[in-house]
Amino acid sequence: MANIEEKVTDLVREKIEKLGYNLYDVEYTKEGKDYFLRIYIDSQKGISLEDCEKVTGEVNDLLDTADYIKEGYFLEVSSTGIERLLRKEKHLEGAIGEEIEIKLFKTIEKQKTLSRYT
Repeated sequence: MANIEEKVTDLVREKIEKLGYNLYDVEYTKEGKDYFLRIYIDSQKGISLEDCEKVTGEVNDLLDTADYIKEGYFLEVSSTGIERLLRKEKHLEGAIGEEIEIKLFKTIEKQKTLSRYT
């Protein structure tokens, strides 16, 4: 799925930046029987619902034309939110000096355990 995330990132980055937003992350995931393509955007002014609708309208045609995703999926464009995930090195670098919460999963005897660090 990471390959789809990379392709979509390359496809939509320029369009999103021309609209005046920053592309923070792209996530393609399966939840239950459904697939979701989530595009997270950010801006110095913050992100409104109208901003998300604007970006959705602009990238939807690009995604349909590129046809990278063969399964049916739900497209979600949203702000990074206050509980943004730090999935990439650039995200960690951007959080230097900020207080963050780290959640680590460890499997012990086929059981997941969660450790939290603040």
